[in-house]
Amino acid sequence: MMNENVKVKKPLYWASQLTETLMKKYSPNELPPAGRWHYHQGVFLCGVMSLWEKTGNKKYYQYYKEYVDQIIDNNGNFYFRRDELDSIQAGLLLFSLYKDTGNKKYKLAAQKLRSLFHTLNTTSEGGFWHKDKYPYQMWLDGLYMGGPFAFHYANEFNEPELIDMVIHQEQLMRKHTKDEKTGLYYHGWDEKGEMPWVNPETNAAQEIWGRSLGWYGLAIVNMICLLPEDHPKRIEWIGVIQDLVVALSKFQDEKTGLWYQVVDKGERDDNWLEASASSLFIYTIAKAVTNKYVDYEYFKVAWKGFNGLLEHKITETNDLVVIKDICIGTSIGVYDYYVNRERSENDLHGAGAFIMACMAMDQLDS
Repeated sequence: MMNENVKVKKPLYWASQLTETLMKKYSPNELPPAGRWHYHQGVFLCGVMSLWEKTGNKKYYQYYKEYVDQIIDNNGNFYFRRDELDSIQAGLLLFSLYKDTGNKKYKLAAQKLRSLFHTLNTTSEGGFWHKDKYPYQMWLDGLYMGGPFAFHYANEFNEPELIDMVIHQEQLMRKHTKDEKTGLYYHGWDEKGEMPWVNPETNAAQEIWGRSLGWYGLAIVNMICLLPEDHPKRIEWIGVIQDLVVALSKFQDEKTGLWYQVVDKGERDDNWLEASASSLFIYTIAKAVTNKYVDYEYFKVAWKGFNGLLEHKITETNDLVVIKDICIGTSIGVYDYYVNRERSENDLHGAGAFIMACMAMDQLDS
């Protein structure tokens, strides 16, 4: 079990130890779902990539490079789902590899992912369907699945229209999913209003699911940094983050510092404290403090949450680290659906989110 000095160990230690645990368990091609180009691997490997950038330890670089190289051939060809935003997220790994190697296959692969923005189905307002099997639905998750990739691609290959595209997607998400009462955002929105989970007055989902809200915050706080300094959207998005940090702070569990699976209903006995959402909220708040988007006093919120993860969700045994209470992949539903979702340990959703939280806390601690 974890020793009493757990809080003395720095965030970078926990990021490294969890990464090492998963690297020992899985070769890059075995990361679940094995052998696929998928955002599960992408989320975790983005954490690994941030460790490489921080430490310069070549084994982290080689690990995520091997994952990409086993899927993408020398001509930039690879199999991926062409009807969903989720396919794009792992493309964030390609920019680093192209910059470091100059190998054109990474650019060609990025071009293929970029082409999805031309072919994805859209709502009447031009909002991307999350997947073809979820017609006319926009999910908060989608902003992270496609947004940061589009921003990097725009900056690397001089396509500023992609930035305008993402800005439009975010405007639609905020328009249709923000709950003015709490300042939080519902999981998604169905333009047709046909899904059983909609609020018939708004066609938005009726619940605020933690991880989808976490993806939204992470996407916004990262994309602000990719906008030109004089871009008018910077100030607006900083305001969005400021409001979100204030709202998240109100729903932080007072005892543990964590956040619930259904964020705004922590008083219900069957609700539970979820690790991946808590990690993503910590990341968003820590980045907002570091970049001076919010007052420094919010560092206490981030540290309370981080220490809550270490105390309640992390165990360390024989140099192996486990993060528990991670909700498995989840669609949109009603309250009972969310609270009854299966919980897992070291699921890549949660592992990647925790590693990224560690890296943001390391920066805040510097």
